[in-house]
Amino acid sequence: MAEVASSHEFAKTMRWYDGFVLSLTMPAALVAALGYSIGALGGWSAIALWGAAMVLATLMNWVYSEMAAMFPDKPGGIALYAHEGWKRHLSLVGPVATFGYWFAWTGAIAVFASIIGSLVQAQWFSGQDWTSDWVLFELTFPKLVAVAVLVALWAVNVLGLQITLRLAYVTGALLMIPLFVFIVLPYFTGDWSADRLTWRLGDDGDGLRTALVWLYIMGWTAFGVETCAAFAPEYRDGVRDTSRALKAAALFSLGVFVLLPLGITGVVGEQAIAEDPVTFYVLAFEAIVGGASGVMVAFIIASLILVMNTSLADGSRALYGIAEDRMTVRQLHHLNSRGVPARAMTIALVVNLVLILLVTNTLAILATGNLGYILAHIFALTGFLLLRRDRPSWPRPIRLPAIFLPLTAVLAVVLTAILVVGATSFSITGYGGPRELWIALGVLASSLVLFVFRRVVQDHEPIRLRDREDENVPSTAGSRDTAPR
Repeated sequence: MAEVASSHEFAKTMRWYDGFVLSLTMPAALVAALGYSIGALGGWSAIALWGAAMVLATLMNWVYSEMAAMFPDKPGGIALYAHEGWKRHLSLVGPVATFGYWFAWTGAIAVFASIIGSLVQAQWFSGQDWTSDWVLFELTFPKLVAVAVLVALWAVNVLGLQITLRLAYVTGALLMIPLFVFIVLPYFTGDWSADRLTWRLGDDGDGLRTALVWLYIMGWTAFGVETCAAFAPEYRDGVRDTSRALKAAALFSLGVFVLLPLGITGVVGEQAIAEDPVTFYVLAFEAIVGGASGVMVAFIIASLILVMNTSLADGSRALYGIAEDRMTVRQLHHLNSRGVPARAMTIALVVNLVLILLVTNTLAILATGNLGYILAHIFALTGFLLLRRDRPSWPRPIRLPAIFLPLTAVLAVVLTAILVVGATSFSITGYGGPRELWIALGVLASSLVLFVFRRVVQDHEPIRLRDREDENVPSTAGSRDTAPR
């Protein structure tokens, strides 16, 4: 029988393969984002950059496996690991990293809900082109569908993790069908040709800058395989299951991120993809297996629901985690009777309703969220180095070889370059601009306001820029194998 969670305790019901299924959200997110990169960069360039992004993500997931083993009871994943590494040096890093992480995962829900609304209208309700003017926004049929999907998904998630996992298994299984069709079958049709792929990166005379900007745009879609760590307290074996899920998710996604654009571009060509970067999969499906466009749209919608499902579950646990560590308002440190952070999920619901109804360029939301998200990764990677130096005797059931110390430093430098260039060069992709940059900075600034409110108003404590609380070596030190693995 599953454990019953208290209002501040997660039930340990997950296995590593449950986390892996939730991580399928990143191949699903690729389905939505791939077309834009191929249309702008060319097939070979897009494959190279998506592959490079996933190599970075894979290496980072190995680093996070050690950190997850150090803190198997920390919900919220890498942002909470960043807090642990940095808090004795600068306590403000924790709330900034977590809110940046949370906004990327939460804001993505509105993006994919809006895409679902457009797909439903285009495929089955093309005549529903009405517009209803309200005071602050225009309501359209696609927005109505997006709102309905969002509310339904919120209702599913607040019913408990097992319901969330069942939905993930169903949508993940449906995702496997188009992945098989686009990765394997193109080479058996006789229509695949490498001549349909080109390399256009550098045509503008500044290939490195363009590559860094696109790696910035690709950041959340590729690096999000770390989502397995957000559920660490809910695995039956917090150490082993988290590590296995992180590594399996990274390796599987690495293969998909290279092979999917290779197969599908070689069949339909870059021009067709550029003309319709979201629904070109329907054309590809018809070219490979013939007909059934409605079935293909249903598969795409299922994959987008998978993205939204994991995003809601992941982001809400990040908010819960920082409330538990006293970095934001205490009201978010609460689980409902089903053992899930329903209050944090409700905040995500409200934020995404606003984004769906008020924001017209939904892809700009991804560009906005990536600033805080990539920053969270930088803090987590440097946090790994600080933990090795500051807490050498802390138990590490998984201890990476020494080569990972300079490798992690290089990863942090690369991500810093991607962040700085990407966040200041939105014009190259057209997805975002100064407005989006200021919104992202505003989200990060709000985290500090809530941090001060928690410590000063709710906890009646002074603000400490250096926090050494809870750094005593756990009593379980040495109780697990600490050999490298």
